[in-house]
Amino acid sequence: MEGNNGAPSVVVCDLVKTFGDFTAVDHISLEAYPGEVFGFLGPNGAGKSTTIRVLCGLLKPTSGQAKVAGLDVARRPEAVRQKIGYMSQKFSLYNDLKVIENIRFFGGMYSVPASVLPERIDWALEMAGLKGRESALTGTLAAGWKQRLALGCAVLHRPPILFLDEPTSGVDPISRRRFWELIHRMAAEGVTVFVTTHYMDEAEYCRRLVLIYRGQIVASGSPSELKRKSMKGELLLVTCEPLGKVLELLQTAPGVLDAAIFGNAIHVVVTRATEAIPALARYLSEHGMATSKIEPIPPTLEDVFVALTSRRERLAEEKKTL
Repeated sequence: MEGNNGAPSVVVCDLVKTFGDFTAVDHISLEAYPGEVFGFLGPNGAGKSTTIRVLCGLLKPTSGQAKVAGLDVARRPEAVRQKIGYMSQKFSLYNDLKVIENIRFFGGMYSVPASVLPERIDWALEMAGLKGRESALTGTLAAGWKQRLALGCAVLHRPPILFLDEPTSGVDPISRRRFWELIHRMAAEGVTVFVTTHYMDEAEYCRRLVLIYRGQIVASGSPSELKRKSMKGELLLVTCEPLGKVLELLQTAPGVLDAAIFGNAIHVVVTRATEAIPALARYLSEHGMATSKIEPIPPTLEDVFVALTSRRERLAEEKKTL
């Protein structure tokens, strides 16, 4: 089953998690469904990992409610942990154990029946590409192999819901691609995959996304919906030197809603691209800057995220001055 068919497997309603005076998760609500790759996207410190730990029953919510597989995570954390797989960005493996010892350890931790454990071990070794390397120390493995091994250990008990917290951090691009192929294979079998990431390109692999910033949800939808609906205006690519000086000029240029450096160019949000292109060329020329290119481009998820968070920052500043 894929998409929004049937009951949601993860339900979060008005969830808050505080640590003293600091609010890490600020009144968020969301749902994830069986067979869905659900992305939780935001910068480091946005509240992603805290939310995951609450959903896994590792942290108690301050207020609000979270249900996983129909179970209240605050009241029945142990029962929740039997229904889920959890993989953190550090892979949750024991580096001083052999590959096979890690798999057997997690098999015991998840109470995998002895009758099916050999088949599950074979599956995990095959998936990780570690057949024949069962006796290798886990700490000596390359990051991509560790990653797939950690995934195999996390799903040995065949959970219906899988939580992945920054699972591709520090992994090379080819290993990342292979990992996402595995994830989509699991989703096709009906597993709910709830994944946090700060890689904007990686978020494109998700069926649906929630963008979180400073503990609050700023937007949600499919990647294409977010790019189509969340940008207030149209996007231009400006290539010009020197980048820093041009950026300063564009941020205060008439008709510019936002501007930010992307690689060796600047992305500029304007109300209407057809009117803005000649106007910006004149403006920069009047200030002694020669542009090599100004052209309209489709927004990326990074553009969307920058635009949404910039808007939040401006609103917060305006409230302070009132």
